Amino acid sequence: MKNALLSLLLFFPVSCLLAQEPSFVYESETLQIEQISPNTFVHVSYLNTDDFGKVACNGMIVINEGEALVFDTPANEEASLELINWLETDKKTKVTGVVATHFHWDCLGGINEFHEKGIPSYASEKTIALAKTANYPLPENGFKNKLKLEAGGVKVINQFLGEGHTKDNFVSYVPSDQVIFGGCMIKALGAGNGNLEDANVPAWPSTVRKVKSRFPDATIVIPGHGKIGGLELLDYTAKMFEQK
Repeated sequence: MKNALLSLLLFFPVSCLLAQEPSFVYESETLQIEQISPNTFVHVSYLNTDDFGKVACNGMIVINEGEALVFDTPANEEASLELINWLETDKKTKVTGVVATHFHWDCLGGINEFHEKGIPSYASEKTIALAKTANYPLPENGFKNKLKLEAGGVKVINQFLGEGHTKDNFVSYVPSDQVIFGGCMIKALGAGNGNLEDANVPAWPSTVRKVKSRFPDATIVIPGHGKIGGLELLDYTAKMFEQK
């Protein structure tokens, strides 16, 4: 697996890959999917908001050996069903789990479609409690601070490292592909503050620095919204909220 990743990076350095326009392996009006490493994909769906208008929302998919894990549902049930159908029909994979990285709607708004298919869902105990208070759909399986999952032998580490965008936000890391899914805790370059309604702004920079320290080998970072990048997204986010 590592040799395959190294071969990919040898011919296509990360900086070159990230500078290119996305090359979607699937595209419709409601959902786009882009492969960014040997086993990792980004799914993009759209949330209509009062404050920010139509917002593109990122999630992650990890696929290997006929199995798939989804990190954050698409932003609505229609796009979530579309994603499940693509995975099952086009990719011939079994979806073994869906993970919500915090309690906001753009992470779990489509989770009932996964439940309808008998797909288990995971989130931190904090996320489940906050989703219940908000009267949002509830993930089924909770964990305290750390959860390891696998898709066809490809490991994904899900870990809570502190508060930031929300009290419950955690990151998901794919060691073999060196990819961090930062969710809404991590900002794309040039992005603004976004939704601070549930944020712990003073703690946010420290949490992001812990993410960088915990996963120093990461080369690709997926933010909750906007373009993917490298570790510079962590630095950008930390500096943004140090100034508040």
